[in-house]
Amino acid sequence: MRKYFLLAALVLAVSGVQAADGIYVGASIGKSNLDNIYSSGFNLDPDQVSWKVIAGFRPIDFFAVEANYIDIGSEHRPFGLGTGDADAKAFAAYGVGFLPIPYFDVFGKLGVARWQLRGDLASEGQLFGFDDHGTQVAYGAGAQANWGPFSARFEYDGFRMRNTDGLNMYSIGAIWTFL
Repeated sequence: MRKYFLLAALVLAVSGVQAADGIYVGASIGKSNLDNIYSSGFNLDPDQVSWKVIAGFRPIDFFAVEANYIDIGSEHRPFGLGTGDADAKAFAAYGVGFLPIPYFDVFGKLGVARWQLRGDLASEGQLFGFDDHGTQVAYGAGAQANWGPFSARFEYDGFRMRNTDGLNMYSIGAIWTFL
């Protein structure tokens, strides 16, 4: 009886790992920190929700390529004697390495992010506007639980953004794999 139970558990485990391969799409919501914009102490609102859209291709259990569009957030608030506005977005492309465990994956990712930071500071008739962009090394890590073609994912993304303290984003999301 134990042999049959172990055989059934092994078959289910192997089928769970194999089900994650293919083209996938998904979305995540989370919290990002983008602080000290232009060394001013102005931050994007830490209470605001950040989000991203995910698309990728996982040809084998251990590797995938992935693209993310990330809406980091925006903020409008009083700042000193005036007001401040900021808005940040990014597009990132990653190579993702997976450590597949039945029904569960741990992963790390490395790639590049093309980011854009726009905003202005207005005070007593004077306006300081900025529209900055750049391309930086992007990195991340996370874990996902797999149920056939559906996965629930928790992950971290980070990269440097000029004239800020850099981006840190934690998110939770869902992935659907097309086999």
